[in-house]
Amino acid sequence: MQCKEIIQVIEATFPRTAALGFDNVGLLAGRSEKEVSRIYLALDATDVVIDRAIKEGADMLITHHPLLFSAVKKVTDEDFITRRIVKLIQNDISYYAMHTNYDVLGMAELSGKIMDLQNGEVLDVTYTDEEGNPEGIGRIGNLEKDMTLEECCVYVKHRLELGSLKVFGDMQKKVHRLAISPGSGKSSIAVALEKGADVLVTGDIGHHDGIDAVEQGLAVIDAGHYGTEYIFIEDMKQFFERKLPVLDVLTDPIEHPFQII
Repeated sequence: MQCKEIIQVIEATFPRTAALGFDNVGLLAGRSEKEVSRIYLALDATDVVIDRAIKEGADMLITHHPLLFSAVKKVTDEDFITRRIVKLIQNDISYYAMHTNYDVLGMAELSGKIMDLQNGEVLDVTYTDEEGNPEGIGRIGNLEKDMTLEECCVYVKHRLELGSLKVFGDMQKKVHRLAISPGSGKSSIAVALEKGADVLVTGDIGHHDGIDAVEQGLAVIDAGHYGTEYIFIEDMKQFFERKLPVLDVLTDPIEHPFQII
């Protein structure tokens, strides 16, 4: 089927109108009329990912994070970003990104389910769907039982299948109400506090953001940007298996982008 037909199926569930204003989602390179039989799914369109997509004979690459965020004035092999666009076009691979529209209409609910939140609700409302339901970034709800922050860290590691994480807060603090904001979530600290969270699970938390959150009564578990968002890959694989089983869908291996030594 054609790339544009696949896009119609994607955007029936994850419309681009749900994306945040700063974002750049949709078909970013390649032909909308490209005949597609094999899709390659990844979190980022890195050189390694693009090479893997080419090796696997993919017709379409779909990532969560857009390769292009801001405007470019030339597309050549002299720049490390635009040379990837050149390579995609040379190999006739159509490239599509679904970022904050997926965050709002997919990642938020999925992350709440993974954390097994009770009475979950949208953490930061950014969008209203056609039926008038509020949607947005992240989820907040109650843990099934109270636990210490240390126990919560173990719980989060288990739920997200992580080898390590970073935490700000008193490890013996009792936590019951948990907020999760996958990706880079320092902007979610204020709304997590406003909605009574005891702990926020997110990524990309800097020193000052972390200690300032703790001073205001919010513990923060930094599970990493990749660590909280790689769930996109398997979720979208299942989406295509349900919606378009005729397609061959390959997934990038789960490889955290850094190591702790």
